[in-house]
Amino acid sequence: MPLTSESKSSLIEHYRVHGKDTGSPEVQVALLSERINYLNQHFSVHRKDHASRRGLLMMVGKRRRLLEYLKRLDTERYKRVIERLGIRK
Repeated sequence: MPLTSESKSSLIEHYRVHGKDTGSPEVQVALLSERINYLNQHFSVHRKDHASRRGLLMMVGKRRRLLEYLKRLDTERYKRVIERLGIRK
């Protein structure tokens, strides 16, 4: 199931750094991870959907860049996000 506004707002609430936070690296990585997980399930059914596969690769690259930025900025926040999302690094 794609990311609905309710699930998106709950993710933002769960990963935000402060009260009005919607764009911190933690929130962006969490939203991208949710979309990446959905697309991985999508490809188990639709193997030949190459246009969406390109989008998936772009999302994975963006998430990787955000994680590298967070690692440079604050290592503790980086480790916390990796643990909470279950991303292997």
